[in-house]
Amino acid sequence: MVLNIARLNVSMGQRDGVGPGVGYAFQDPLLRGDVTSIPKKESAPLDPHVGTLRQVLEVFREPAILLSPDYRILAANGAYQRIYGTDRDGSGRTCFEASHGFRRPCDEAGESCPLRAALGSGHRERVLHVHHTEAGREHVDVELLPIRDADGEIRYLIERLHHLPVSAPQAGSGGLVGRSRAFNAMLGMISRVAPSNASALLLGESGTGKELIARAIHEASPRHKSPFVPVECSGLTETLFESELFGHERGAFTGAASAKAGLVEASAGGTLFLDEVGDIPLSQQVKLLRLLETHAYRRVGGVESRRADFRLVCATHRDLESMVRAGEFREDLYYRINTFPIEVPPLRERVEDIPLLLEALGERLDLVVPPRLEDETLRVLEQYSFPGNVRELRNILERAALLADGEAIRPEHLPDRVRQGGPSPVGARTGGLEGLLHPQSLRPLDEIEREYLRHAAAVYPGDRRALARTLGISERSLYRRLSQLEGDADEQD
Repeated sequence: MVLNIARLNVSMGQRDGVGPGVGYAFQDPLLRGDVTSIPKKESAPLDPHVGTLRQVLEVFREPAILLSPDYRILAANGAYQRIYGTDRDGSGRTCFEASHGFRRPCDEAGESCPLRAALGSGHRERVLHVHHTEAGREHVDVELLPIRDADGEIRYLIERLHHLPVSAPQAGSGGLVGRSRAFNAMLGMISRVAPSNASALLLGESGTGKELIARAIHEASPRHKSPFVPVECSGLTETLFESELFGHERGAFTGAASAKAGLVEASAGGTLFLDEVGDIPLSQQVKLLRLLETHAYRRVGGVESRRADFRLVCATHRDLESMVRAGEFREDLYYRINTFPIEVPPLRERVEDIPLLLEALGERLDLVVPPRLEDETLRVLEQYSFPGNVRELRNILERAALLADGEAIRPEHLPDRVRQGGPSPVGARTGGLEGLLHPQSLRPLDEIEREYLRHAAAVYPGDRRALARTLGISERSLYRRLSQLEGDADEQD
C-alpha cells in the first residue's frame, strides 16, 4: 500500500502543535493539492485501507470522518463520535444524516455540498455549514480532501470539521449570532483569516457590529490569550493620536508629568483594532504606515526604538477607495491594511436573522421581564430598512419593551418611523427572498408561491407578458394570480 502515513502524521502534528485556532489545516502540505495514492481494491466493506485511514483520523484534534463518494461514513475519529453521537464506523449513517438530520444530500436541501464539489473539482473543497450537534446548532467550517487510488479515481474523502466557538446560529450565545446566507458568507471569511497573522479590514455600515467581528477574529486566532485593544480613531485629534498610539515619556509635552505606555504597547502579543480607520488625520497616516512597515516605534519625547508585536484589524464605514482618489487617504496605507477585506452585511441584507437577533438581544438586555413580540410586530420590523442596523434594532427593542410594561410588544410600541417606514429597499427584499427559499422551518406552498409571485412582479424590469414567459405560465394565468394578490391586499386594508 502506497499511503504516506509518516508524512501525514508529521503534517498534522505540526498543525496541532501550533495551538488552537480555526482553519490551520489550510497550511498543511497535504491539503495544498498533494493527493495521497492507494491501490485500487474492490471490496469496500472489507477494505484494509479503511482500517489504516481510521488510524490517520485520530491524528486530528477536531472531528474528522472518512467518507465514500456516495456520502457514507466509513470511519469516525473520537472527536466526531463525541460531538455527533456515532460509533467508530459512523453508525451506518451518511454525512448529511449525522450533521444535518437530512434525508437527502445537502445540495438537494438548499445548501452547498463540499463532497459533491470535491468530486467535481478533484481538489480540496470547503464550505461553512450549520450543523446539528448534541450541544445544539453550531457553525462549522467543513473541509473535504479527496484521496485517489492508483488509477487516479477518487476512492475516499476525508472530512474535517472546524467548529467556530465565536459564533452561533441560535440565541444563548455571547458572540456573533446569525444563520442567514449573508451572515454565513461573512463568517466563512472570518474563519479563513482568523488563524493567520494577516491584517483584516472590516467594511460595513455603522451599527453592523464590526467591533464584535474584530473580537471574533481575535478569539479564533493564536493570539487569543493576549490583549484585544480597540482604538476609536474618530475620537482622536492630531495632537492626541501619536501620544495615544505610541505613548509618551515624562516631560514630552505640557502636562506629561509621568511616562505613559501607548495602545500599541498595550496590545503586545495580541490584536490592535483600529475602528473607523478612515477618520485618522492625513498627517498622522504616515506614522501609522511606518509602524506597520517597520514594526518599530518611539514614544513621544523618547529616543529608544521599541518593537511592536500585534495583529492588526481595521474597520470603517467609509469608502476608502474614493478617499484615496480624492487624496484624503494615503494609497500606500490603504494597500497595507487591505490585505484581507471582509464585507459586513447590513441588517437589511439579512432580514431572516431578525427573529434570532431579537431573541439574542432580549437575553442580553438588562430588563426585568424578557421582551415578547406579537407576530404582527415582527412583520413590521422585517419590513423596516434599519439604517442604524443591529444597533438600531437593539435600541428599538429596549424602548418597546419598556413601553410594553411586561406585556407582549405590539406594533404601537414601535417608533413611528418603523411603523410608517413601508417596505424595505431592494437589498432587504433580496434578504427576505433568501429566507423564503431557504427557510428555517417549513411553510405552506401556496403561501410561498404568493410571496414569490409578489416579489417577481415587484422587481421584474419587463412587461407582464415577458414575466409570464419567464415564470413558465400563461399570461392569462399570471393576470389571474396577480388579481388575486391585489384582492387579498384590499381585504387586508
